[in-house]
Amino acid sequence: MRAILFLCVFGAASMPLAAQSLACRAQSPATRTPVVELYTSEGCSSCPPVDRWLSGLKQAAAAGQVVAEGFHVSYWDSLGWIDRFASPANNARQRQLAVRSGSAQVYTPQLVRDGREAHDFDAPFAGSREAAGAVIRMQWQDGQALAQVTPATAGTRWDAYWTVTEHAHASKVRAGENAGEFLQHDFVVRQFVAVGTHEGPGQLALRPIAPTAGHPQQVNLVVEEAGTGRPLQALSLQCGA
Repeated sequence: MRAILFLCVFGAASMPLAAQSLACRAQSPATRTPVVELYTSEGCSSCPPVDRWLSGLKQAAAAGQVVAEGFHVSYWDSLGWIDRFASPANNARQRQLAVRSGSAQVYTPQLVRDGREAHDFDAPFAGSREAAGAVIRMQWQDGQALAQVTPATAGTRWDAYWTVTEHAHASKVRAGENAGEFLQHDFVVRQFVAVGTHEGPGQLALRPIAPTAGHPQQVNLVVEEAGTGRPLQALSLQCGA
């Protein structure tokens, strides 16, 4: 049995996420779903191989074994190529992780697994045996993603963030370190929204940006322990993907 139950009706596979009025729901499993954050840039010559590695997680992500996110950052833009997927919010998320880890530097490509810097790109994603620290129930309703977060321990204080990611983007780079390269990207973070601190059960909502035609879209919610950033649970809503 798949770890996550998806219920999509009325031909959802052919419809963009933001246009759906269907009932689409997902619930997180009893074990914690790993989270992979890749910090990358189209202006970084060492990034394309790692971007391809991230694309290789599509099957695992579709099976609910990992939540994967490609955060494009903008500090390479000064070399002559503007990464159209980069945003200040992505830069801020990377700096936040650096502060948590006590690091004075940010760089690309940087792999972050479950909130901590990692270098093992070959580690399998067969799901986690660690018990989840929270249950997430998510559904699509009236153009919004709605989530109910229930911590496993009463009184737990938690933070969260939403991302909207898209697959199958590509760019012909004309300047900078990757000049002349044709780059392809999946799990591209197109929207990042941080959620304030909650205590105990809570309800969250996100109205995603309009999807880009031809680029399957997912809504992801990552729940972390407040203060420490220790992951509690994560879930993707992939209707229409």
